[in-house]
Amino acid sequence: MDLKQLRYFCSIYDSKSLSAAADAERIAVSALSYHLANLEAEIGAPLFTRKPRGLEATAAGERLYLHARTILKTVEVAKRDLSTFRDNVSGEVSLALAYSAIQAIGVQLAKVVVEDYPDLQLNMIESLSSTTLLHLSSADADLGLAYNPPLTSTFKATPILEEDLVLIGKREIIGSGSEPVTVSELLDFKIIMLRQGMAARALLDHHKTLEQIYATSQLQMNSVHAISGAVREGLGCTIGTTLFMGDEIKSGRLHWRPIISPTLTRTLYLCEQTDRPPTIALETIRDLIRDLIVRAVKDGIWPARLVEAE
Repeated sequence: MDLKQLRYFCSIYDSKSLSAAADAERIAVSALSYHLANLEAEIGAPLFTRKPRGLEATAAGERLYLHARTILKTVEVAKRDLSTFRDNVSGEVSLALAYSAIQAIGVQLAKVVVEDYPDLQLNMIESLSSTTLLHLSSADADLGLAYNPPLTSTFKATPILEEDLVLIGKREIIGSGSEPVTVSELLDFKIIMLRQGMAARALLDHHKTLEQIYATSQLQMNSVHAISGAVREGLGCTIGTTLFMGDEIKSGRLHWRPIISPTLTRTLYLCEQTDRPPTIALETIRDLIRDLIVRAVKDGIWPARLVEAE
């Protein structure tokens, strides 16, 4: 039993619905069911029963709710009480952040550091996910936010959120409708590829399609800015997220269509070296990054689903 499980349990209790609680916590219903099942197995009793008006707490659920609310409130009080130890956080922290992370939380992160931690020096590197681990290995960065990094014992990678990939381009290139595009139909479009980027990793289970896309892709770039400029010029379309070119999509200059059969997703991980001792400054920035990402997702700034490590 941990704080995360107790928080999820209280959300289910308050909303009387798994789907409503999942929406409130911004996680998948399946993940919430997983945590609830583990909690019930540990306690050894069901916590809810299904009723016509929703989930109703059992006697065990009612007792646990009283304890859980007290525990969560106590933890919050303790956090506020101990926060005074971080009033004089100092030192230097370097970050290697994916382009989307810079877009969604970069400015807010810098603002909080400037306003709340005047003795802390923050260095931010905009990095393709394929080079983030290199920055960490070379000690150019202390923390990184990267998509689908390779698994290795050298780095600790904690999943943070999951995004759907879509087809993005001008309406005259990808069509003006909102009908989904299948993975096999991607071959019908003039796609500008980010080499070793998110689309390549998302299509790893579709080797033939990926090879064909690369074979027919006239433009392949290792620059997010170059790809966005080429798409705006109508030189082709690309595979990305709605956050990637959000301003152009909102203005109507660009359009997007879902990708299905299967849905393509990418997962953002918080990465750091396992053998590097943490500092108060590093822990402060790590917590701040997590908080800002959660807030950005819940506020709709970052269209994504929060995920938790099992």
